[in-house]
Amino acid sequence: MVMEQLDSNIKSSKNILLVSHINPDGDTLGSMCAMYSLIKDNYKKTCDMCVVSKVPEVYSFLPNIDKVKNIEDFDLSREYDLVINLDVAAIDRCADAKILFDKAKKTVNIDHHGTNDGYADINIIEPFAAATSEALFGVAQSLNWKISKDTAICLYTAIVTDTGCFKFSNTTARTMEFAGKLLKNGINPSEIYQKCYESNSKDMVLFQSYCINKAQFLNDDKIVYTIVYKKDLEKYNNNGEDFTDGLTEKLRAIVSTEIAFVVKELNSGASKVSMRSKSFDIAQVCVALGGGGHKLAAGALIKANPEKAVKMILNEIENRKLC
Repeated sequence: MVMEQLDSNIKSSKNILLVSHINPDGDTLGSMCAMYSLIKDNYKKTCDMCVVSKVPEVYSFLPNIDKVKNIEDFDLSREYDLVINLDVAAIDRCADAKILFDKAKKTVNIDHHGTNDGYADINIIEPFAAATSEALFGVAQSLNWKISKDTAICLYTAIVTDTGCFKFSNTTARTMEFAGKLLKNGINPSEIYQKCYESNSKDMVLFQSYCINKAQFLNDDKIVYTIVYKKDLEKYNNNGEDFTDGLTEKLRAIVSTEIAFVVKELNSGASKVSMRSKSFDIAQVCVALGGGGHKLAAGALIKANPEKAVKMILNEIENRKLC
């Protein structure tokens, strides 16, 4: 029923907006650009695509990424017929784009986070999917949508980045099956891997080395965290790039680590938290702090400075006896 509703609303809409979450990653961008191609190829319609923060340079190879516009370029009084959020676990994760979402005649929410409360008119939420792109590929199959090479590149990139090249525990037999089907569209997995994981700038590598070097270890090294201050990013010539991408995973990779997190200072005086775990359910920690995510990978936006945010996180971990 939900698939038919999605199909019907795309058909009847004259103007469509696709929205990613704030601080976009490979899954939200890949899913958004894939949906753009899917609608263009199967409905002969073009969409607007919106991001709230800068698109990381590493994803500049994605087909149609050049058509993505920042929220600052939109008329916030405009009423879209249809707004589709992709990989947006909670409505506040699309930040200022929420204004356009709320004004829309119809809204869609395609996601894979178990903490997603189904905030749209049409909700396609698959917590068992490794990535939103996996859920989107399932939608495409259900509706017999044509999948072009451009679409396949976007979907495959999104799956690869959200599974850590298929090494994270969220990878399932269906994930591998879908990835295999996408490869049949003539995409080059080696090239995509290289663009996603072997294209870091010198500044980013040095920045992450600096952050790891000043990491703090607690509870017999089971908990590790590092704070990223605005001055740190400025020191390493960061021009809007999110140099913290992948940093939490590097801390989790330490053999003794059970829970790792990165606290990033924001301009508003708030802090962005990215958490990872090897076995403990950290989603409950982030939900308690106003965020959400998956059991082993979650995040939150805390209205506090980094030092206070660290204390709040550690208190939640202690209260739940996670580590």
